[in-house]
Amino acid sequence: MKTTEAPSLYNDLEKLSIREILENINKEDAKVHQAVALEIPKIEEFVTKLAKRVKKGGRLFYIGAGTSGRLGILDASEIPPTYGMPEGVIIGLIAGGDKAIRKAVEDAEDNWEMGWKDMENFEINEKDTVLGIAASGGTPYVIGGVTEARKRGLLTACITCNKNSEMSKVVDIAIEPIVGPEFITGSTRMKAGTAQKLVLNMITTSLMVKLGRVKGNKMVDMQLTNKKLVDRGTRMIIEEIGDITYEEAKRLLLLNGSVRLAVDSFMEASA
Repeated sequence: MKTTEAPSLYNDLEKLSIREILENINKEDAKVHQAVALEIPKIEEFVTKLAKRVKKGGRLFYIGAGTSGRLGILDASEIPPTYGMPEGVIIGLIAGGDKAIRKAVEDAEDNWEMGWKDMENFEINEKDTVLGIAASGGTPYVIGGVTEARKRGLLTACITCNKNSEMSKVVDIAIEPIVGPEFITGSTRMKAGTAQKLVLNMITTSLMVKLGRVKGNKMVDMQLTNKKLVDRGTRMIIEEIGDITYEEAKRLLLLNGSVRLAVDSFMEASA
């Protein structure tokens, strides 16, 4: 039996108090970061290879179904506003298409050929990288996609919460945080989903740092899409430059469009 399908360590949940339910969920969640920590060498290997490919113009594709697909889309969608990366460098695909983001599309994940067909719409090529996301490690949509990608010379990897899964066997790098049985038997939106999100955060954050999208500890290329981010960017400029008023820092930010460009323009003018 797959670990993700193993019976919960807890029974008669309906007899527990709300406090007991919450405490036991929290107890299980504490196991997630430990499982992810064991996979850091594999994550490091993947990001090292991925960064080289992205620097040469390659893209990163996430493919998944259900919760796994939604997590990939979430991570991909946050990269342009957070780091100022162009749209389309990191792309999230889900079985069943965009309508599956909000509502399940029956049987979409069982289509072996569709994963690769969905990627072909983006004129995928050998510079690109494909990361399959499937808690079970057995989703045909995802396995078919990574299998075809690897045949065509792309770098492939996966995130799954079962050891030696079918998907792990067909990719170059298998990231396998084994979080154990879910609190609700088989509900991989819980611990498995949390582990997948943590790994995705680690992959794209370390990638953005190595691509130069972070200075010090600041996202200096973030998009200025609301008042909160304008305020954050203004304060970043003050920290970088020092002797400058809030109003002048904000003016520089809005004039130049990013923290990086605002600081660079100030330094050039002061040289």
